[in-house]
Amino acid sequence: MSTKLDTICTSLMRDMNEAIGVAVVDLSSGLMLSVAHNAPYLTQSYLDAVAAAAVDMFRGKTITTVEKLLGAHRGAPVSNTIKEVQMTTDHTYHFMVTVPNKPNALVVLITSRRANLGMGWSNLRSALVDIAPLCP
Repeated sequence: MSTKLDTICTSLMRDMNEAIGVAVVDLSSGLMLSVAHNAPYLTQSYLDAVAAAAVDMFRGKTITTVEKLLGAHRGAPVSNTIKEVQMTTDHTYHFMVTVPNKPNALVVLITSRRANLGMGWSNLRSALVDIAPLCP
């Protein structure tokens, strides 16, 4: 993992009230490029499963099938159309965004539901400037 990416993820977690974890995921391979968290239940196998789920949401079979259908309808190829996703669970918010000009890099911020949604998006988007040059 990249030390600079680790530092940025740790900083984003520290600066975001109610943050539980931050990760940078390679959407082409499903590998974690960096991760920082403060929850003991976030084991490596759990993190790997979350990364795989994120890949499926942004690049999975259903998404690529819909993109192919859109491309056929529009007469031009369509790919990597999903840029941001916000997901809510019983206890958490998940903010997910692809890194601008790095379509195979995804940043995920997980917070408790006590977090302010606008601040979650603002902090995550602000960090993209520093994250982008470090992603493949």
